[in-house]
Amino acid sequence: QVQLLESGGGLVQTGGSLRLSCAASVRNVTSYAMAWFRQAPGKEREFVAVVRPIGLNTLYAGSVEGRFTAFRDNAKNTLYLQMNSLKPEDTAVYYCAARHTTVICTARNEYEFWGQGTQVTVSS
Repeated sequence: QVQLLESGGGLVQTGGSLRLSCAASVRNVTSYAMAWFRQAPGKEREFVAVVRPIGLNTLYAGSVEGRFTAFRDNAKNTLYLQMNSLKPEDTAVYYCAARHTTVICTARNEYEFWGQGTQVTVSS
């Protein structure tokens, strides 16, 4: 069983920055693709970014590309999301997800393990 714990959310003004962290309790983190999703009120949970466990290739949603950077530190079993130039439409609960695979996955239903989420609110 993989447990994921997000942290780093909060309230920030438009144009500001936040860094989210996701600590994973897993024996072999290099066997897991890890990703960020988000869910705004009244909307479905959507893909934000994913990082492969080996090679560390990343893929981003178009709405965040160029503003967000996802990266992982396998030695610390931790996934990060650096969010810059934040906009009010980035307001959502951000979730960390993991799947036992080495390929990139972007579909929500492909992920087996989820954190409890952390709230990010961007004020205008």
